[in-house]
Amino acid sequence: MKTVDLNADLGEGSPDEHELFGVATSVNIACGAHAGDLAAMRAALRAVKATGASAGAHPGYADPEYFGRRELALAPGQVTALVTTQVSLLAGLARDEGVTLRHVKPHGALYNQAARDTLLAAAVVAGVRAAAPDAGRFAPDGSALARAAEEAGLKVWREAFADRAYRADGSLVPRGEPGAVLAEDAALAQALEVVTSGRVYCVTGEWIRLEADTLCVHGDGPAAALLLQRLRVALSERGVEVRAVV
Repeated sequence: MKTVDLNADLGEGSPDEHELFGVATSVNIACGAHAGDLAAMRAALRAVKATGASAGAHPGYADPEYFGRRELALAPGQVTALVTTQVSLLAGLARDEGVTLRHVKPHGALYNQAARDTLLAAAVVAGVRAAAPDAGRFAPDGSALARAAEEAGLKVWREAFADRAYRADGSLVPRGEPGAVLAEDAALAQALEVVTSGRVYCVTGEWIRLEADTLCVHGDGPAAALLLQRLRVALSERGVEVRAVV
């Protein structure tokens, strides 16, 4: 049977994010830089433990004014340090709460830059290995981030986005451009196409291959929980089992 994981970014302060627990099979918990604080991290870890979801770290640029979605020009050593610090913090809290940190997924601009920049990808991977050497990595299929993790011996799960539009090179349409964030019905259709056919329709009008082990629905979306619920039902109807990748 074909399987897929459904992940959501949590601990970021969304007032409705509690609705995502029990629906997402993996959660990426903000580590206090782009969003979140110690209380939010602990609350997310406790919810993960209660629902049985897989817990992951979601480190990003320490740029809360722009929610970590502004690209920065940091040296590789600085990137390694910020990833190490954030993942170590969450990993320590996870141990206190009796939760195993299973994966790491960079947030926002850090994720997108590392997906295309070999040096930055290696810096992120170095930070993950230092802080959580047994944790796997969520990364776009074929990206610099995925290659760097594989070369370092880390497990990689290919990630695609349900609620974001794609360009022909496989990158996401930048936020702020028209059509970058998909409405609920379009996101549902895109997610099902990726899972069942391994392809996605780009904003430039062509299909490209896109394989995914895990699908992301952004936790700060206006109807994230409803989209996840609809996805679970639609995938089940197509004979796809929804379960955590780890």
